[in-house]
Amino acid sequence: MTVQSIHFTADRKLLDLIDKKLRKLDTFCDRVINGLVYLRLEKSDNSANKITEIKLNLPGNTLFVKEKRRSFEEATDLAIESMCKQLKKHNRRIKNHVTEPAKEVIGTLLEQEAAAYSNGMVSR
Repeated sequence: MTVQSIHFTADRKLLDLIDKKLRKLDTFCDRVINGLVYLRLEKSDNSANKITEIKLNLPGNTLFVKEKRRSFEEATDLAIESMCKQLKKHNRRIKNHVTEPAKEVIGTLLEQEAAAYSNGMVSR
């Protein structure tokens, strides 16, 4: 994972905290090609001007989250939480994509076997 700070210089304590929180994502997906974290300080009158963006490249997909809060720690916590949800959803899609066709093939084979058995073509 690459962390870039935009419009400011991030201190080591913040970078270590972000690295620690990003490791949590490893429990949900081990197929991450690469990842980028952008820490952006937005110029505004609003006190919620700290933005954390996380972009993960997976085989065949890119996931992205963006959170804006009063502190980078808070924005990062929320961004990690959102990314975990996206990774869980991504994993369900991948699992269903693989298992549903397999269920169809097995069902078709069982139907063919049952038809062959009922026609006397196969003995048990």
